[in-house]
Amino acid sequence: MSFVSSLDRRRAPVRWGLRGVQAAMLLGLVVVCLGPLLWLVKSAVTPTQDTLRSPISLWPNGPDFSIVSQAWTELGLSSYLVNTVVIAAGSWAVQVLVATTAGYALSVLRPRLGRALYGAVLATMFVPIVLLLVPLYLTVLSLPVVGWSLVGTYAGAFLPAGASAFNVVIMKRFFDSLPREILDAARIDGAGPYRLFWSVVLPMSRPVLGVVSVFAVLAAWKDFIWPLIVLPDPAKQPIAVRLPSIAPATDLSVLLAAMAISAALPILFFLVFQRFFLRSDGLEGAVKG
Repeated sequence: MSFVSSLDRRRAPVRWGLRGVQAAMLLGLVVVCLGPLLWLVKSAVTPTQDTLRSPISLWPNGPDFSIVSQAWTELGLSSYLVNTVVIAAGSWAVQVLVATTAGYALSVLRPRLGRALYGAVLATMFVPIVLLLVPLYLTVLSLPVVGWSLVGTYAGAFLPAGASAFNVVIMKRFFDSLPREILDAARIDGAGPYRLFWSVVLPMSRPVLGVVSVFAVLAAWKDFIWPLIVLPDPAKQPIAVRLPSIAPATDLSVLLAAMAISAALPILFFLVFQRFFLRSDGLEGAVKG
């Protein structure tokens, strides 16, 4: 349904008018979505006085690229970025492991209580994460059975990320859509549950693995509350926690440059790996394997 009929669309004035409206809407969306990021990039190489006097002007006295190197050296961003990469990598590993195995069990193996378990997983998605902070912290403070404490360790920061019901649901829904003929043929050829998972299901799941991976890394990169709670040592905190802590004692231009560096890495990660999860050749690779 459209406000303009197909007959009116053939008229040149109407057609060019619609294109103008669409271009204006697209430009508005670009400004709204990319405006803050572009302003951050501009302010990262702008002296503080210029940013305060003319926050919208494009370098009144010229850009100063030395601010970026100053932020890197004076704030010690390298150590904070290493902490962030370690936590993001651990979070990615546990989320992919739990999501793939749980989704495989619920979708392909189909245990007797599978529907009840899947309902319990879905129910956890309606619980606000804030309500889980206290019981989660008490669990990390003293692990059940063994009694170990993961507070102050990288493992305590990324292991709870494995309990992501959203990723399990995504993986199960994807596994549900896999051709059952391929799975049945693998079983007839003698593939057991582990071989079926490793040699057939995972190669077919490359697109959804890319989606889960990007979500996991970006969520871990921007996480603030949980690393702040479980990592009291500033030397182990990620950059998302350290930048707000040092902001009051840091020059504005240096802080904005540090924020730009912190934002550039996940954007670069997305641009590099987005082609893997936007492609849909997972089935082709599985059939060839």
